[in-house]
Amino acid sequence: MPHRPIQQFRDDRAVGQARVLESKHLGINRFMRLDSATYEDGALPGRTKELLGLVASAVLRCNDCIDYHLEQCVKQGYSKEEIEDALNVALVVGGSIFIPHLRHAMLSLDELLAERARGQPAT
Repeated sequence: MPHRPIQQFRDDRAVGQARVLESKHLGINRFMRLDSATYEDGALPGRTKELLGLVASAVLRCNDCIDYHLEQCVKQGYSKEEIEDALNVALVVGGSIFIPHLRHAMLSLDELLAERARGQPAT
């Protein structure tokens, strides 16, 4: 499967997210709020929770989720080395079946870090 550039992920997510958010369904709206609240500061800082979200998404092998949490981790100021260390945890927990997703994550991380180096904020 070819790597989808990070901007394509952003564009696709924005369209889908807009559709989800226009729903009037109580259960969907409650879940979306719960999802947002989960990553807010609590006993653990939101920054740490994003890294946990990355590892969980990686183990679950969801490239869209990986891209989302990678972007949030870069936005939170994590270094390449810190993110790679977290991805190593995912690799150990998830096993070799995670390797194709690790490749995807590394390519996305390269794009996000290049944007940060150019001074382009993560959206």
